[in-house]
Amino acid sequence: MNPEPRDAQRRRVALDYGAAVRRPLAKSGCCSSPAPKGVVAKLADYDSDDIAALPGDAVVNSFGCGNPLAFSAVQPGDVVLDLGSGAGIDLLLAAKKVGAAGRVIGVDMTEAMLARARENIAAAGLDNVEVRQGVIEELPVEDASVDWVISNCVINLSPEKPRVFAEIARVLKPGGRMLVSDIVAEGLPPELAGNPRLHSCCLTGAIPEHDYLESLRAAGLEEVRVVDRLVYDAAQIEAFIGHELVDPEARCQAETELAKTWAPKLVGKVASARISARKPL
Repeated sequence: MNPEPRDAQRRRVALDYGAAVRRPLAKSGCCSSPAPKGVVAKLADYDSDDIAALPGDAVVNSFGCGNPLAFSAVQPGDVVLDLGSGAGIDLLLAAKKVGAAGRVIGVDMTEAMLARARENIAAAGLDNVEVRQGVIEELPVEDASVDWVISNCVINLSPEKPRVFAEIARVLKPGGRMLVSDIVAEGLPPELAGNPRLHSCCLTGAIPEHDYLESLRAAGLEEVRVVDRLVYDAAQIEAFIGHELVDPEARCQAETELAKTWAPKLVGKVASARISARKPL
């Protein structure tokens, strides 16, 4: 199965995430999916007190794979940029860290996500956050203007990852840091790697951890390392293939069969990694 053209991949991702954020809570998931909307936020090492203080919609519509602000040293007054900011869970958490003297910028290509993020920002009563429409391969952000770049399970979706890493290097201030949570995968079989229907599920666009780190170094970043990783078991991999983004009425049977076939074979090969890098001074 041949991969989709790049623009087609972006359109599919935008449509899938737009549909997911509009889907009622009770209708999410694939049949009896183990990952209904909002569960990821509760499992991805977010502090329960932090989550409780956020608008419920931002939590329910979190589709991330980790907490990119965990282990970060974001300080009051910093400027933080969130790539693929979605409904805004990480924007709101970052805004509390940077305080009134700081600023948080979210970039997302999906209109429905941007609208939901603006609603959640207003509900949280924050005036130090803004969202901008754009793609992460061509960020609508000035050169050397941000202290931190964060992202939560989004870069794997990009069909042009080297461009994303080059953009991260461009927008960071000298000495600025990146800390992202993302999916990495080793040796995906062609039946999965070339399956366009699974791209939005954050699996088929994932690349090996070594390639991810080397691409960041090639973009000119340094101190590139994996801060921590969670290697998924068969049940968690099955949840990716039968992901909450999948419309159960349209695609349930096909993804369920794929999940049961491939999940046991991918144990030890798929992980959520928290990856850090710095722009040289």
